[in-house]
Amino acid sequence: MQRFDNATCLALAVVLIASAGAGTARAQARLGGDTPENASGIVLQRILAKVNGDIITQTDLENRQVAALRQENFAPTSDAVLRRKLVEVTPRVISNAVDELLLVQRGRVLGYYLSDEQFAEMVAGIKEENGFETDEVFEEALLQAEGMTVTDFRRSMEHRILVNQVQQIEILRKVMLTETEAREYYDANLDQYAEEPTVTLREILIAVPETPGGFSVAADDLARAAAEEARQRVLDGEAFGVVAIAVSDAPSKANEGLIGPLDYAILSETVQQVIDGLEVGDMSAPIRTPGGFQVLQLEARTEANPLPFDEVKNSIMDSVFNDRRWEEFNRYLEQLRGEAVIEWKDDELERAYEQYEPQRVSPPRANN
Repeated sequence: MQRFDNATCLALAVVLIASAGAGTARAQARLGGDTPENASGIVLQRILAKVNGDIITQTDLENRQVAALRQENFAPTSDAVLRRKLVEVTPRVISNAVDELLLVQRGRVLGYYLSDEQFAEMVAGIKEENGFETDEVFEEALLQAEGMTVTDFRRSMEHRILVNQVQQIEILRKVMLTETEAREYYDANLDQYAEEPTVTLREILIAVPETPGGFSVAADDLARAAAEEARQRVLDGEAFGVVAIAVSDAPSKANEGLIGPLDYAILSETVQQVIDGLEVGDMSAPIRTPGGFQVLQLEARTEANPLPFDEVKNSIMDSVFNDRRWEEFNRYLEQLRGEAVIEWKDDELERAYEQYEPQRVSPPRANN
C-alpha cells in the first residue's frame, strides 16, 4: 500500500479548511429499527446510484448541488428560480460525481490511501495554522465552516488526494511536449503571436462649436476652411508641429500634435482608411470626425510582426501541454466509464447523466 506525501496532504487540507465550499447540505436521515426503543443507530440514506458497487446518496448529490451554486455565487430570489437552477446544474454535478468516484476507485487499485498517521499530522497542521488549541475547537470550526464532521473531512481529503494521484500517475506522466513540437506549433500559428500593428500620428483638430440649435452648416464650413488653411501652411513649408501648436484645438497641441503609438485596431474605420493611404511623412486632407475637422500626418507605423519564438516558448509549451493533458484526461475518463458498472436507482437522474455532454476544462474535484 502506498501513502501520500505529507506536504501534499497538508497543503490540500489547508486549502479545504480555508474555503467556504461544499458539504453544508444535509439529506434527511432516520435511525434503523421499527421504533425509537429498538432503533439500531444506523443512518439510512436514499441511494441514487451505484458505481462499481460504491454508492452515491441523496446527501452526496445535495452537498454537490450546494457547492455548485456557491461556486457561481448564486442567490435565488424564489423557490421557482432555485428549482430551475438545480435542473440546470444537476446533470453536470452528477456526471462529475460519477467521474470522481471512478478516479477514487482507480487510486485505490493503485494502492493509495490516507493513513491514520498522515491524517493526524494533517489535522495537527490545520490546528496550528488556525490557532485551534483542542480537537473540540477544530471539530466545531470544521462543522461551522464546512458543515462536515471529522469523518466527512477525512473522506473528502482522501478523495481529493486519490484524484490528484491518479492524474499524476495515469495522465501527466503520459503527456509529453518537446521544444521541436512547440516550434512547429508556433510556425503554424504565427498570427496568434503577432504584436498589434501601431501607428504614431500628428494631428491638427479644428473643433466645431456646439450650437443651441444643433448642427450648423455655417459653423461646419468655417471649421473645414480653417483646417484647409492649416494644411496649406504645412504644404507651404511650415512644420506640422508648429502649425498644430498655433491652431489645433486638441490637447495634443502641447506636444506638437503628436499622438501615439496607437494600436491600429482601436482607430475608427474612417481614420484607418485615411491612414492606409498614407506613407510615413504624408499628410491627409481634412476629415470630419466627431470633434470637428482633423488633419493627420503619419509619423511612424509598425506592422503586425510575430514575437520571437524564445519570448513565447514557455507560454506555448504551457498552453499546448494543458490542451494535451485535458485530451488525455478525457480519454482516460471515457475508458473508465466504458468499463464501469453503473446501477441507477433514480430514472430522472440517469437521464440527466446520459444526456449530459461535458465540456471539461479541468478534472473533477472531490467535494465530499
